[in-house]
Amino acid sequence: MRVVTRLLYREIALTVGFATLGFLGLFFFFDLVDDLKWVGTAPNRGYTVIDSVIFCALGIPGHLHELLPITVLIGTIFVLARMARNSEFTILRTSGLGPIATVRILLGIGLAFAVLTFCVGDYLVPQVDRMAQLHRSQSFGVISKGSTGAWLREQQGQLRSAVNIGSLEPNGNLRRVQLIRFQDNGMFAEFIVAEHAQPSAKGDGWVLQQVQRNVFGTPQSTSSTTASTPMVRTQLPELMWTTDILPSMVEVALLKAERMSTIDLFRFYRHLEANDQNSQRYEIEFWRKLFYPLSCLVMVVMALPFAFLHFRNAHISTQVFIGVLVGISFFLLNNVFGFLGNLTTWSPWLSAAAPGLLYSLLSLGALAWLVLRH
Repeated sequence: MRVVTRLLYREIALTVGFATLGFLGLFFFFDLVDDLKWVGTAPNRGYTVIDSVIFCALGIPGHLHELLPITVLIGTIFVLARMARNSEFTILRTSGLGPIATVRILLGIGLAFAVLTFCVGDYLVPQVDRMAQLHRSQSFGVISKGSTGAWLREQQGQLRSAVNIGSLEPNGNLRRVQLIRFQDNGMFAEFIVAEHAQPSAKGDGWVLQQVQRNVFGTPQSTSSTTASTPMVRTQLPELMWTTDILPSMVEVALLKAERMSTIDLFRFYRHLEANDQNSQRYEIEFWRKLFYPLSCLVMVVMALPFAFLHFRNAHISTQVFIGVLVGISFFLLNNVFGFLGNLTTWSPWLSAAAPGLLYSLLSLGALAWLVLRH
């Protein structure tokens, strides 16, 4: 059985590797062609062809994370369909390789690819994507989320804060930070505007620079009218802002959520929940990112029925094409469930796990039917 396991592992790993390299080369070419239109248009410094190649190369880990499940499906179907067509799998079955043993072997290599997908998506992609965005921002300017920036909210004791972050600078600092603090009764406590902000050395907040601070006093009520609220305006070179908003949370708010690490998404949506903000989108994205590596296990289970098909006259490319269509339908359904979960009150983890569970049950059902038939 060890010989059979090594044979299947080697064949599937090589085929998946070749398929992955082919798709990565194709995606890199498409990205480069699309990005070349920005060459020579940067306002800050020249954006050259070399810069475009570097930016597209830094996008390869993101494509690798997205492509691994589908290339695992393609590679596994190709190997199993070829072995079934050449009667190799029939010989292995007569030698004692039963359906349960086949499932166990394929789940082993599927688990290895799942671990690889998780490591790439959780450790490599966030770092490389941030490098790519900062590399581009050196030519085109800061990273922002539209013209209004990103809004965050925080509760600090009796004060509630609304924070607007205009943009993220290439060095990771913030630009144009607006901090509005409210009292329990909803009245303004203070309004702070800072041109720049950088993380503090202790990691307990941000150091605001070029600060304009507006402190509002307590309104004085009379029997008929309410007096105007006094305000004290001061200019400060620096001001320490103690907050639980981490740099990773700012990156989640300004950059693509699907490119952030699982722990950063977890912290961000828990922060939104703690401050009574809508966290449904980021919670679904957290569970999707957590369950996404398990798609590799779903893919090898989906490929299993092709080992028990006995179409000797059928081309392997036809079976691979059918498998790819099934895989694409899985990812489309995965996205549909994500959107539906965001629009409805479905549980976020159920929205993320339902497509994988559904396709796994269908694949195992098809496998059981083929085994009983043959």
